[in-house]
Amino acid sequence: MPKKHFETLAIHAGKLKDPYRALNSPLYLTSTFTFDSLQQADDAFEFKSDAYVYTRGRNPTITLLEERITALEEGEASVAFASGMAAITTVLLSLAKQGEEIVSHRNIYGSTFAALTKVFPRFGIEIKFIDMTDLTTLEKSISNKTKVFYFETPTNPSLEIIDIQAVCKIAKRKNIKVIIDNTFATPYFQKPLTLGADVVIHSATKYISGHGDAIGGIAVTDNKKYAFNLRFNFMCALGGAISPFNAWLLLRGLRTLSLRMKKHEENAKAIVNFLSQQSKVKKIFYPGLPSHPNHNIAKKQMFGFGGIVSFELNGDFSCTKNFIEKLKLHKLAISLGDSESLVEIPALMTHRSYPEEKLKEFGFSKKTIRLSTGLESEKDLIEDMQSALRCL
Repeated sequence: MPKKHFETLAIHAGKLKDPYRALNSPLYLTSTFTFDSLQQADDAFEFKSDAYVYTRGRNPTITLLEERITALEEGEASVAFASGMAAITTVLLSLAKQGEEIVSHRNIYGSTFAALTKVFPRFGIEIKFIDMTDLTTLEKSISNKTKVFYFETPTNPSLEIIDIQAVCKIAKRKNIKVIIDNTFATPYFQKPLTLGADVVIHSATKYISGHGDAIGGIAVTDNKKYAFNLRFNFMCALGGAISPFNAWLLLRGLRTLSLRMKKHEENAKAIVNFLSQQSKVKKIFYPGLPSHPNHNIAKKQMFGFGGIVSFELNGDFSCTKNFIEKLKLHKLAISLGDSESLVEIPALMTHRSYPEEKLKEFGFSKKTIRLSTGLESEKDLIEDMQSALRCL
């Protein structure tokens, strides 16, 4: 059978037995599953059968979500979590222990930065932040304690691009695991496992959901044995299980992921083109720009450049504040990947845990504005921005 395309897999991948043959996959809203005999129960607990026991471990609706995203990322297995942060922290805890080290890119999601700087050190896990776009710096950062390379690409919020294949090549020589947060790109625009990564993580709350009404996370790997260990020895033990209802909502979101990502990128490109012509705009962060320092790497490893745009205005912080507050269509909010266009100042919101005096070292500033372009008309979005700029 020929390999199915992304759009088809997003609708049909995975199997869920349903005696009633419902077109829309059933939602199994149950915490507990029953057995006909003690032998049947024993077989389930010994993993001699694929029977379900308790939804914290496995649930048919959640399994379908995991199988579908596994297919989209071209992996071997997935584990779904209650949130993106549950996925990130659990995966990292499964791969690094007391006395070992995680090397992370300098520019990551604010909550991840907070977890790595405030939580992991309490468990004796050392964290080293570096610029992973510089491969020489990366190689020099490795010690005999280094067990994990962790990064996002594109990064949040400065949209830096890290060469996945090059980092994985270095990691494989040193037996270091590579963990990549693929939330911004989604599997529609980037497939890190095919480039050598060991685990890909998503905050499924964002583009995978696409509707701003469900929280979830997922970790995809090319190693079934590791996925089993992650599920039963870490996710179940720590308790970060996704609810079946949220999994069902994420399955709904996956059906239109390809269509939405095309429109998100289309709007982002239109906004970047508009901002490039504005004298009040000082700097634009977008990997699709030929002027982006890692544009060629982005072209090599991505199938598109995504729907996130960051930029800075000329003038002091009051100009940035006034611009944000004059926008009407772009809603001031954290998160991203929704149908609505969202705007924020990361240093004051999602990345508030970063020390203000060191923002420049992490690749952005207090004046950096991050846009998550929605699905509205690009003309209306540009008009909204034009009106806000006129007021400065």
